[in-house]
Amino acid sequence: MEPAGAALSQDEAFARIRLLRSPNIGPISYRQLLSRFGTARAALDALPDLAARGGKGYRVAAEDRISAEVAALRSARGRYVFHDSPDYPALLVAIDSAPPILMVRGQLALAARPTVAIVGARNASAAAVKLARMFAGELAEAGFAVVSGLARGIDGAAHQASLSGGTIGVIASGIDVTYPPEHADLQEAVANEGLLVAEQPPGTEPLARHFPSRNRIIAGLALGTLVVEAAPKSGSLITARLAGEFGREVMAIPGSPLDARAQGCNQLIRDGAVLVQAAADVIELLSGFDGTPRSTFREPAVQGWADLPDEPADSPADVGALLGIAPVAVDELIRQSGDSPAAVQLALLELELAGRLVRHAGGRVSLSG
Repeated sequence: MEPAGAALSQDEAFARIRLLRSPNIGPISYRQLLSRFGTARAALDALPDLAARGGKGYRVAAEDRISAEVAALRSARGRYVFHDSPDYPALLVAIDSAPPILMVRGQLALAARPTVAIVGARNASAAAVKLARMFAGELAEAGFAVVSGLARGIDGAAHQASLSGGTIGVIASGIDVTYPPEHADLQEAVANEGLLVAEQPPGTEPLARHFPSRNRIIAGLALGTLVVEAAPKSGSLITARLAGEFGREVMAIPGSPLDARAQGCNQLIRDGAVLVQAAADVIELLSGFDGTPRSTFREPAVQGWADLPDEPADSPADVGALLGIAPVAVDELIRQSGDSPAAVQLALLELELAGRLVRHAGGRVSLSG
């Protein structure tokens, strides 16, 4: 692996984009391959042999496709930020599933500020929208960058109120695609006055599966996540759960039990999120945050790829027989197999490249159905 902060050659940067866009390569596989082979160019050369061990052929992303993507990003006035770049957001790179490559427009320095996520219902009540504006405006005045997802309702209100003070919009589409359409002016304002962040390649329309990925970036960028209003099983609760998994603060504004849109926040508070009633409460919680949140809303930590040695073992473990369609924690596979963590992770990587592995939240894996 090239040392963090080292300037990438144009060829290696191109190879990294190509590696990430290749089938069955996600953030964890990408970083494991870079760690094992040192460079993306070497990893690309090794992929066909790795995939062949799983019984399937392998097709690396075509060079002309990546060239077209680079040109589209340049046309959209965006740029790439790689995970080991010195200006990659430090809070985000600390999570296991951090995007290896971000596409950004605007002031990347905003992500280095103390940052708070504000999320909530798309069909928010008028009172909740007013609260979102009040919290976002006061937090921005206090020096916080406000991050949200540019959705209707709470997200849009939070961005509008924090635009002049510092706002970060994370979108589920390509950086050149606006969603929802009525936020075209707001998204452009965020890109020009704040920071716009995308993980998907330019031209990508927002699909349902992209939104949970977008939510992990929102949670990963922030010291804490504030849920203003949310129904049970909403995307906002996914963001809150991820914030808890990442060891960040989880906060919620309580609401009436008679209002379905408040049930998610009330549930969060019942399950350990911190009840907040004013921006001053958030400022108190997050000022000088030392990595020990007051909220207890989180799941037990499980071993992920980041806990492993830099150099995986040469021989993959035989873990296929231990896997089924029910998700199981990686550390449980390590215990039952008796192999080293590195060998188990290499075996999982080969299963993933062969299209036989599914990764789940919380560091769990299963065989594909």
